Amino acid sequence: MPHILIVEDEAAIADTLVFALQGDGHSTEWVTLGSAALEQQRQRPADLIILDIGLPDISGFETCRQLRRFSEVPVMFLSARDGEIDRVVGLEIGADDYVVKPFSPREVAARVRAILKRMAPRAEPPVSAPELFQVDTLRMQIHYRGQALSLTRHEFRLLQSLLEQPERVFSREQLLDAVGVAADAGYERSIDSHIKSLRAKLRGVAADAEPIQTHRGLGYSYSPSHS
Repeated sequence: MPHILIVEDEAAIADTLVFALQGDGHSTEWVTLGSAALEQQRQRPADLIILDIGLPDISGFETCRQLRRFSEVPVMFLSARDGEIDRVVGLEIGADDYVVKPFSPREVAARVRAILKRMAPRAEPPVSAPELFQVDTLRMQIHYRGQALSLTRHEFRLLQSLLEQPERVFSREQLLDAVGVAADAGYERSIDSHIKSLRAKLRGVAADAEPIQTHRGLGYSYSPSHS
């Protein structure tokens, strides 16, 4: 049974989420502070966190930043703000979805199911592109030219997807789906930030190589010939 941690200071909203999620077959826990959520995740890790941005102690954004220092648990933000900049910031600090208040409890439950499904381990063989890259899906690790890359969960899934289909051009929307983020959440451009970070880590191993190719107006691909 997936365990969901709800971080929300409004009791009425939290109660609604608890009811919807438990009715969908999840166990739930509710805290009202970001600091409490961080401590709870250390002691009893959840499978997914629903995180309000406007918390009494520290913001949901700051809570997520601190969370990412020790956990890659999927995070869904709740917010009364629907501006694009907030959505982009949310993804860049490690969110998987962003829901604007007021919301439908059924929609939130459906989004939770979708995130958990996308985060489930894949059945593909653990090694792809063996000449240069070794991909271990169970440990979520990728080695490049024999060196382990320090990747976030989003970066791992992004690079894994590119490696699995060399020379295929992926659109930003397709890459969002690959990393487990809803394509309708308005995060398409933040894929560029993840690509930039990945390229920096790859250049740290091979400065002259350019495995990830940009196709202007289309997206990105993995090119073995440039690795």
